[in-house]
Amino acid sequence: MADANQAFLDMFDDPERVAAYAEGPPRYMPGYEAVQRMAGILLAERSPADAHVLVLGAGGGLELKALATMKPAWRFTGVDPAGPMLDLARVALGAHAGRAALVQGTIDAAPPGPFDAATCLLTLHFLPREQRVRTLAEMRRRLCPGAPLVVAHASFAQHEPARSSWLARYGAYALASGADPTEVEQARTAVRNSLTLLTPEDDEACLHEARFGEIEAFYAAFTWRGWIARS
Repeated sequence: MADANQAFLDMFDDPERVAAYAEGPPRYMPGYEAVQRMAGILLAERSPADAHVLVLGAGGGLELKALATMKPAWRFTGVDPAGPMLDLARVALGAHAGRAALVQGTIDAAPPGPFDAATCLLTLHFLPREQRVRTLAEMRRRLCPGAPLVVAHASFAQHEPARSSWLARYGAYALASGADPTEVEQARTAVRNSLTLLTPEDDEACLHEARFGEIEAFYAAFTWRGWIARS
């Protein structure tokens, strides 16, 4: 499965897919923009006014732009393995670009911090379970004590027939949102065959294993879930 996950990640080096990236998340994830706003609100509850925020999976820049717009005094370090996606993030940030340092690589390339808060949106489902726990633990190690982390990604029942039903609904939502039918079928097949998908219960267990505390679910919509936790 690790090789399949890497094949899925390779698409973020495809110039055509990168150019069209901004159209994707809102069509496939119900309430995508609302999740970004909720993330900003949740982080702000427990972060200083001039917080330094670690954003893992920052490629594309949509999350960075949303948080930077909400919180003009925050600064950011964004980390992503795909160089073309980071180039896109620089463009998306526009006037906010000076407040964000962008680093190409995985969590191991991230500065040691300490950071006041962190996010990881639409990213952890690309990682096998063991690597997911390790990545979360490395994020926690870079956070100030008690700092908040917000995560959101694909997470739903993995037993049949529920798994197939939710994947069908994932595709149906994208179609209803105006996505191209051929691309929707390709995306559904890729998610089914290439991602390490966990149940919501196991995703929470990953956060516990990485030694996060005060874990709370804040978002659930079709095949997507979101949590806030503290280091």
